[in-house]
Order: sequence, then structure tokens, then C-alpha cells
Amino acid sequence: MIIAVYSSKGGVGKTTLAVNLAWASAALSRRRTLLWDLDAQGGASYILGQEGMIKAARSSITREADVRGLIRPSNTAGIDILPSDPSLWTLDYALHDLGKRKRLAKIAADLERDYDRIIIDCPPGLNDTSDQVLRASDLVVVPVIPSPLSQRSLDIIKEYVGRKKGPKVTLAPVFSMVDRRRAIHQAELEKHKGWPAIPMASAYERMSDLRAPIGELLPRSALPVEAIAALWRRIERALAK
Repeated sequence: MIIAVYSSKGGVGKTTLAVNLAWASAALSRRRTLLWDLDAQGGASYILGQEGMIKAARSSITREADVRGLIRPSNTAGIDILPSDPSLWTLDYALHDLGKRKRLAKIAADLERDYDRIIIDCPPGLNDTSDQVLRASDLVVVPVIPSPLSQRSLDIIKEYVGRKKGPKVTLAPVFSMVDRRRAIHQAELEKHKGWPAIPMASAYERMSDLRAPIGELLPRSALPVEAIAALWRRIERALAK
């Protein structure tokens, strides 16, 4: 099963969420897990100890090369990573020129033979790359900061998906960076009581310093880890359906 973590808006905790879901897949569900870092900023690759600097990620996608040669073990047990590198800055233009809308879906389907769960850290924006990721995924987790502006970005994604022909991907909104002391956050939480909520915590910021998922930094009983575990259980139940 392929789970994309995607937002059209940056700065919503997308990359840390992708890394933590990959950890939950490997550590909690014992799944063979691949994190595919398609964000040219390479945050997930950095946290998991594999910054890709060979500039082969884009060409392996557009030229139908075997991307397995780029996969590396991460610094976290049970997680392999298909790292980002600077060539992905121009992936969107390359996919547009290529004109093959299911290229990423084809690659993902090939990788599914080796993995139980593939987590894709997507670049922000609404473009050819995001369109291909939406086509390739079984479930799209959309992190949303509890604020009207972030909510608007989710509405734009919903409208975009609704206009697409063919099977519709399932969008799973998740509140991220939640600070319950803030009135605006509390108001949004009240409007969407059924949505999972990932709290604001300094430990998430430490992930990039210590280069490890949250579950490797804190006990499993800690609130930030429990929030990720609860979200992952919901994702597993959704995929089972």
C-alpha cells in the first residue's frame, strides 16, 4: 500500500510526519517499509541519514531506469529510503515534458513487490508531480495546521481531486502542529472533532538535529509518540478496508 504525505502548502509539518509514519510502519506494524523522498529539499533524506547528492533521482524516474539501485538503508531499523537529491528541483518540468501521467504510479507498483508500505514525502504545490503522486497513492495524508488559511489549502486539494476523472484517491486530513492553548486552534478542532491531531512539541523540531524519528527519541508512552501511533493505527484500519 502506498501512503503519500502531501500538502499544497509548505510549513505544515509534512516531512516530519512522513518520517514518523515510516517509523510507525516499521517499528509498530513490522512492515517492510520504504520512504520515497520526492521533495527536492530532502528533509526526510537528511533526517534518515541519506542525503542524496549524486543527482540521479530525476533521471531514474524520467528515463525508466531501475530506481532500486538508488535505495539505501536508513539510520532507523526497518526503513529503507529512496533519497531526494538536487535533480528533483526540475522534476516537475521533466514530468510535464514527458507527458506520461502514470510514470510515478508505474514505479511505485514495481516497488510494491519488495515493500509492504511505501510512504511518499511529496513536494508542496499543485503541479504535475503532485498529480502523479495522487494517481499513484492508495491514501493521501494531508497535514493541516488548525487555521483558516491552512484549511483553505485543503479545500483547494479537495476541489482539484474532485475534478479528476477516474478513481478518486482517499484524502485523510490530519491536524498538525496543534497548540491547544490557542483559541484559533481550539475552534478548528471543535469544527472537525473526528480528525486526528498531532500536538506541537519541541521533540519534533529536534528530529532534524538528532536525525531520528520521534519514536527513537522519546519513550512510546510520551504524548508525541502516542499521537503518531494512534494516527498510524487509523491509517492501517483505513487501508484494510
